Amino acid sequence: MKPMRVGDYAGANSAVSDAEGDDESLLKIGDMAKLFGVTLRTLRFYEDKGLLSPKREGSQRLYTRRDRARLKLILLGRKVGFSLRDVKQVMDLYDPTGSNAKQLRMTLDKSEKQLGRLQKQRAAIDDAMDELGKLMAAVRRMLAERSVATSNAA
Repeated sequence: MKPMRVGDYAGANSAVSDAEGDDESLLKIGDMAKLFGVTLRTLRFYEDKGLLSPKREGSQRLYTRRDRARLKLILLGRKVGFSLRDVKQVMDLYDPTGSNAKQLRMTLDKSEKQLGRLQKQRAAIDDAMDELGKLMAAVRRMLAERSVATSNAA
């Protein structure tokens, strides 16, 4: 199954009714997994961690618009390197009736720290790539020298 990019989710969701109480707005676990390019196991794991809380009809999980929005945030957070704990902390601060200033401040703080970590990782990767390029150039020179030596010996 091909994962969708974060920007693709909005288009996929437009096919689903936004009316919270409407049966069309509820997705079964298989449909939710397909929509977001995740496995059923992933959705169950996020539920076990308290990140998602689908409605239940018997043993069937039904995901609401709220669950879809939360999954978008989870996947975005994971994509940029946040831990699930960080994602949960930010999402748990959401208050539909409040200004969410605390949530926004925490998001900004965690984002700034993560950006710093990613920049350090980028610098380390750039250094490793430079070293690997130098090694490859040296190995190519050694191979070229040995090819010349082999042809001169023959």
